[in-house]
Amino acid sequence: MRDRAVPEVLVFDHTGTPEAGTQVPAGGVKSGEGLEEAVLREVAEETGLLRATVVRQIAVEDKPHPDTGQPRRTSFFFLQAPADTSGAWDRHVHRDGDDAGLTFACRFLPLPLKQPLADDQDTWLGYIDPRWTTVTGDSQ
Repeated sequence: MRDRAVPEVLVFDHTGTPEAGTQVPAGGVKSGEGLEEAVLREVAEETGLLRATVVRQIAVEDKPHPDTGQPRRTSFFFLQAPADTSGAWDRHVHRDGDDAGLTFACRFLPLPLKQPLADDQDTWLGYIDPRWTTVTGDSQ
């Protein structure tokens, strides 16, 4: 998220793969890596944003993976990006792994969103107070 006239959330689309839908940065946790370390790494890898900071974890969700149907646990984090972060940019991934060679079209969208995100990734956005000081609701 970044703090502007209204709260904005960072999203991206996979360039050339519109069926993937609009998403927030996400990914897995490497062996020996903490959750906060993993979320910052994934944001940096997928968006190039290096100045985000973790505010807090807002939810943990258990549901089947949308492609494989296998059990999946997802932890959602509230991160803050500096207000002066660019509003839109493209990120070409040069590293090894699943995202190598992909280009992500990154942008901030004002809340509330006009369209849902892929895989219901926007479910927990309503649990973040617009003033970014509290999380409301039961997050477990």
